[in-house]
Amino acid sequence: MNSRGFFWKGHCEFTFIVRPRSTALNRERKPSLLLTANVTLGYIDMASGTVAEFLSSTHRTENTLKKTKAPVEKILKGLQQEYPGVTCALDHQHPLQLLVATMLSAQCTDVRVNLVTPALFARYSAAADYANARLPELEKLIHSTGFFRNKARNIKAAGQRLLTEFKGSVPKTMEELLTLPGVARKTANVVLGTAFGIASGIVVDTHVFRLSHRLGLTRAKTPEKVEQDLMKIIPQTEWIQFSHRLIHHGRKVCSARNPKCDRCSLNADCPKIGVAK
Repeated sequence: MNSRGFFWKGHCEFTFIVRPRSTALNRERKPSLLLTANVTLGYIDMASGTVAEFLSSTHRTENTLKKTKAPVEKILKGLQQEYPGVTCALDHQHPLQLLVATMLSAQCTDVRVNLVTPALFARYSAAADYANARLPELEKLIHSTGFFRNKARNIKAAGQRLLTEFKGSVPKTMEELLTLPGVARKTANVVLGTAFGIASGIVVDTHVFRLSHRLGLTRAKTPEKVEQDLMKIIPQTEWIQFSHRLIHHGRKVCSARNPKCDRCSLNADCPKIGVAK
């Protein structure tokens, strides 16, 4: 321990600076230390139990991916061969329908959404229709998708914004799509990739999130950070189809509880992270 009450403690792949409970933490002064590529530096506040890391998440992510050594090219090739002509599972005929269907798919299966949208699309065909919709009627049509009140409010509000800001058309940029009520990166990526063929990012739904971890492509804890990890290792030309293929693979073969590893085309190259042996 040095004069400032700090000492080194090595644990697994991490190296921490630990201070005793009685030592006041100087938040303005950061220790100056030399680090190897695979070391994370931080301090543990014994009073609060918190850890403050000094290295950037990007640096840590790159090291994590190098450590897993996931065979990305083999995984991409296997998915391409297994699902050559796969498309978005949500039924739609134009960008507005896809936007609404994707908003409905939150916390709901695509199968259920596809059962609901025929009647919905027959009743509402343009942004103006959604903007002027009566919420009780809209809620009734989408009730079975869950969270129907919140979804109905967002769809109506999105229709109003499309009408006032985008002349009734679905915008073609991530920045503009994210201004629509109820639209986050996943929905925006679905619309841009499927409706317009624009690869602005990678769709991370529950299947992509689960399989990306199982295949050793990421260790990130949130969909946003998983997307960032995937965008670093998947060629941009594959971003759109990679998501479609991984989603189909998750539904047909690599389920959450009982993955069918014996019939999986990626079996030989999959580290099976989290799968019971």
